[in-house]
Amino acid sequence: MSPRLSFSLPPPGRAGVGALALVFSCAAFADIVPYTVQGDGIPQPLAGARGDPQRGRAIVASRQQGLCLLCHAAPVPEERFQGDLAPNLAGVGARYSEAQLRLRVVDPRRVNPSSFMPAFHSRGNPSRIGAQWAGKPILDAQQVEDVVAWLATLR
Repeated sequence: MSPRLSFSLPPPGRAGVGALALVFSCAAFADIVPYTVQGDGIPQPLAGARGDPQRGRAIVASRQQGLCLLCHAAPVPEERFQGDLAPNLAGVGARYSEAQLRLRVVDPRRVNPSSFMPAFHSRGNPSRIGAQWAGKPILDAQQVEDVVAWLATLR
């Protein structure tokens, strides 16, 4: 199914002259869960349920799924060759709230526009993302919550 574009102009005076609402509807993009950013965090869980720290740890450690250890070091001693391009994840749960962690996983450029970390729950990733992830989230909402739950345990 190809994306369907819908255009609508708001009534005059309601949203300003020349305002245009562009709405995409496509089954391929249905897996993005809407969220609200408040300050420097996303206070509500994306999936409407708490994450599972054990599943989150597995995602972070996975070389096929989260790929976090390519850039970050983390307290995952069984995984060799951890990254040093990004901050060490040890103690991250003491430095940030769950809301702050959630935003940093969902879309780190909302906090730091020059971040090279991909947005894990967004369609807007830079060109260095593999073709299989282009135009879709790397992690679904529940996986984001699982990663946040594990990161929050790192105190």
